[in-house]
Amino acid sequence: MNATFIQSLLMGALGTVVLSGLTFVFGGLLGLAVAFGRISPVGGVAAITRLYIQTLQGLPLLVLMGVCFYGPNLLGLASVPALAAATLAMTIYASAYLGEIWRGCLQAVPRSQWEAAECLGFSRAQRMRRVILPQALRLATPPTVGFMVQIVKNTSVASLVVGYAELSYNAKILNNTTFQPFLYFGLAGLIYFCLCYPLSQQALKLERKLNVSGR
Repeated sequence: MNATFIQSLLMGALGTVVLSGLTFVFGGLLGLAVAFGRISPVGGVAAITRLYIQTLQGLPLLVLMGVCFYGPNLLGLASVPALAAATLAMTIYASAYLGEIWRGCLQAVPRSQWEAAECLGFSRAQRMRRVILPQALRLATPPTVGFMVQIVKNTSVASLVVGYAELSYNAKILNNTTFQPFLYFGLAGLIYFCLCYPLSQQALKLERKLNVSGR
């Protein structure tokens, strides 16, 4: 094993980090909109977002990624770059789960808090910003960080469908070159662990710090 092979694995790890970061940013923004849609007082909006969540949670990420990558070509449109297709698929996928996580946290805030804010004359937007969101944030932080771990690991699906050069893809290429699967997939697993373990530990620390279970 030479320095070039190590560099290839590290470049793959960088690709994993980039895809994970893009997914969490865009998936988080879309997921926040989904969460607000789920608790919307407008029945039609709540019904649409509920259907959105149920549909996407029933689809494997691999299928969704295939649709995002091959779909434009089938419609006669320009080809989508691997990173763009993977980001789009994982953003949509993550938004459904994050939206449901955050919806549950928003609704977990005691009803008395909503009513107290309303008695103070706050508008719905003010109630959300000043009263509900700060409390929901404490509840949402640990499961959100935990879901980030799933995002990092799910980036490996991108190598199977769109050929995006992330960590598992580069490990597979190195294995095909050297026929040393235990070495390179083992190193890839170690790198995944090094990426995910700090997130898992951070989720535990945040849970203890915020004392979510005791609230």
